Amino acid sequence: MAEPKAYRNFIDGEWVESEAAAVFEDRSPADRSEIIGLFQDSVAADVDRAAEAATRAFLRWRGVPAPKRAEYIFRMGEILVRRKEDYAREMAREMGKPLREARGDVQEAIDVCYYMAGEGRRLCGWTTPSELPNKACFTTRMPVGPCGLITPWNFPMAIPSWKLIPALVCGNTVVLKPASDAPLPAYQLVKIAQECGIPRGVVNYVTGGASAGATLLRHPGVALISFTGSSETGRAVAIACAEEFKRVSLEMGGKNAMIVMDDARLDLAVDGAVWGAFATAGQRCTATSRIIVHKKVLAEFLARLTERVESLKVGDPLDESVDIGPLVNEAQLKKTMEFVQIGRDEGADLRTGGVRLTKSEYGRGWFFPPTIFAGVVPEMRLAREEIFGPVLSVLAADGLDDALKIANDTLYGLSSSIYTQDVNRAFVAARDLETGITYVNSSTIGAETHLPFGGTRRTGNGHREGAAQTALEIFTEWKTIYVDYSGRLQKAQIDNN
Repeated sequence: MAEPKAYRNFIDGEWVESEAAAVFEDRSPADRSEIIGLFQDSVAADVDRAAEAATRAFLRWRGVPAPKRAEYIFRMGEILVRRKEDYAREMAREMGKPLREARGDVQEAIDVCYYMAGEGRRLCGWTTPSELPNKACFTTRMPVGPCGLITPWNFPMAIPSWKLIPALVCGNTVVLKPASDAPLPAYQLVKIAQECGIPRGVVNYVTGGASAGATLLRHPGVALISFTGSSETGRAVAIACAEEFKRVSLEMGGKNAMIVMDDARLDLAVDGAVWGAFATAGQRCTATSRIIVHKKVLAEFLARLTERVESLKVGDPLDESVDIGPLVNEAQLKKTMEFVQIGRDEGADLRTGGVRLTKSEYGRGWFFPPTIFAGVVPEMRLAREEIFGPVLSVLAADGLDDALKIANDTLYGLSSSIYTQDVNRAFVAARDLETGITYVNSSTIGAETHLPFGGTRRTGNGHREGAAQTALEIFTEWKTIYVDYSGRLQKAQIDNN
């Protein structure tokens, strides 16, 4: 058997080993005997070197005109197009999402590159008249500085691109630390950045566990932290950044609800429920975790949904016919199994699934079937806590007002949806669902890159990611400039009485 490939950190334009000379194994969740590669188990000294390289490169990179910075990004998109299939297959092997979903993950990075390449010529401020004569007033965007990007495993290329690409276009330098369960797609992005000729020190990449991330949070040269992950970890990130006066962008968890009204097209609603709840084995912050169904159609909807879910194929993510791959690691599997037991103990009605798959074709991976609980009520933990696995809770509602109340009864506020043929109900729900994203007659998942992505409450801290212009608000500072050409000292409001 061939030795697994060893991947290095990328610091100051060089691929280097960790100073600790330690590595960790990156194994496939579908077959734990398969080693994807060996990655550096970085220590504080590695992160320090990367942050110092980003600090040195910042003054040079910020001086490159934004349209020229964007040309590098466009070239990155062109390379991604050519390598999309190869990268998708490697992603499916590494983190377990089915191949067609992995293709979408890479495509999202392509879309981000192309969109943000245009933003290089649209980093616009505004001008406004002065209240004083012979004086000009305008604003411009300035880069923040070296940025620490901490990314998750569930969208291992898309989410790093959401952070890396706008940060670079805005004139920032970066240290990218991907999740240890899926570091390869971020490596591929950084490799492409190097191929495109982005100057040394502008993009740095370090792999490793929590200690590497903690060092990045605390490094005095890092001006901003952009984090995607759990709300619990996000709270710790926010506290650390507050102590260091760093800017911080947080995108965290969700407990997303889909409402099915009595006038909904049930075939369409079932499609949305299956896709929203079980794509990526439920391991999405936007996953449909709760479905709130009008009592008049509850029995029929549950029957259709259960039949459809029981026909889904679980298995090798590289098999084009597979609908659901494995969970990413043993911890996610155990958490999912624990919540299934919690649901049983709380008295919820297990309709399908609920038992780990252990037959020969599943025995070497972290496979769990799509699981549905009916009879769930808002007070249950099933209805309140993020599971991040293929477990769906179905709740009953008396009508729209009741459904909205149940949907909003959560600590999170990322995504929501409603299925109805009544335009009035649709607009009421779009207004009253307390989430950053709402879909009408569609699932809770499926964000488009040119629109803001993010949520309220424990889902985030007010920033919006993606390739939308709102991402520029994360990675730039506003600067106001006054030019007085009057030839005398004017004292603003004092002279304007």
